[in-house]
Amino acid sequence: KWWITINEPGAVVQGYGSDLFAPAAYLDLTGTVEYQVGRNLLLAHAGAYRLYQKNYSHQNGKLSMTFYGLFCIPKTDSLEDKKAAERCYQHTFGWFSHPVFIGDYPPEMRKRVDELSRRENRNTSRLPYFTQDEINHIKGTADYYGLSQYTIFVATDAEGDSETGQLKDAGVHSTTDPSWPEESFDLYKVVPQGMRLNVKKICEEYGNPEIIVTENGYSEDGSNFTDDPLRINFLETYLGELRESIYTDGCNVKGYVHWALIDNFEWRNGYSAKFGLVSVDFNNPNRTRTMKKSAYWMKSYIQLQTIYYQ
Repeated sequence: KWWITINEPGAVVQGYGSDLFAPAAYLDLTGTVEYQVGRNLLLAHAGAYRLYQKNYSHQNGKLSMTFYGLFCIPKTDSLEDKKAAERCYQHTFGWFSHPVFIGDYPPEMRKRVDELSRRENRNTSRLPYFTQDEINHIKGTADYYGLSQYTIFVATDAEGDSETGQLKDAGVHSTTDPSWPEESFDLYKVVPQGMRLNVKKICEEYGNPEIIVTENGYSEDGSNFTDDPLRINFLETYLGELRESIYTDGCNVKGYVHWALIDNFEWRNGYSAKFGLVSVDFNNPNRTRTMKKSAYWMKSYIQLQTIYYQ
C-alpha cells in the first residue's frame, strides 16, 4: 500500500498569492502567504502520517507526499550561476522535502528570507518559524520520495531582481534553453536528462531514499487522435534516463506512475490538453475510450516487468 497525503504542495501554494491555481486568493500578500500555506501543508502532512503510524501501521503501508518544484541547471559555468541553480532547488523542492527528510527549512532559504524580511523593515520573517516540537513532528514523515518530474530550467544569478515571491527570495532568474523541444501543447520543454539529474540529486541530498516517480507525462492537443509517436518518444527517452538512475547511479527507484491513464480534466487547460494513454471522446455521451499507440507501447514495456537495462 502506497499513500500520498498531499499532491504537489509547491503547486498548491501557487493558489495563494498568485492567480496561477485555485483559489487565487490573497494576491496582495505575494511572498508572504505562500510561506504560511506551505507551513500549514507540512503540518497537515505530518499529522496524517503520524495518525497512520498510530492507528494503521499494521497495514504496512508507505506514506509520502508528491514533491514538485524547479530543478535548475546553471546557465554558465560561473560560480554565481551554479549557486543560483542550487538556490532554485532549495527554495522549491527543498522548501518541502528538507523539513520532511532532514528537518526544518533549508538553512540557506531560512537565512535569505530572514535577511530580506529585515531589509523590508518587518518585525518577523515572512518565512514562519517552526517550534522544535514541530520540526520533530514533521521530520521523518516520508517512507519514500514521491517525485513529480516533467521538465527542468536554466538558472542565472539575479540578486536584486524585481521578481516577487520565491524566486526573488532565492535571487534566481529561471528560463529555458531555446534548443529544448516543446511538447505539442506548449506547456513545458521536453528534457529527458532532467529525470536523471533530479533523481540523482534526491539520492545525494536525502541519503538515497526509495523513490517513486508519481507523475510524468506528455500532453497533446488530440488532433492525431490515437496516433501519438511523440508521446512514445517521450516515454522511451524519459524511462531511458530513469534506467540510468537505477543501473548507473545506483538510485533506489521503486516505481513510475504515468500521467495519465486516460485523457482528463486539467486544472489550467480543461479538456484541451490530452495527457492520456487512452483517448476519451468527450463529445460522445458514453465518453468512448480508445487506446492510443502509446498505450500499446506502454503495455509491451510493462510486460517486461521491470525497467530494463541494455
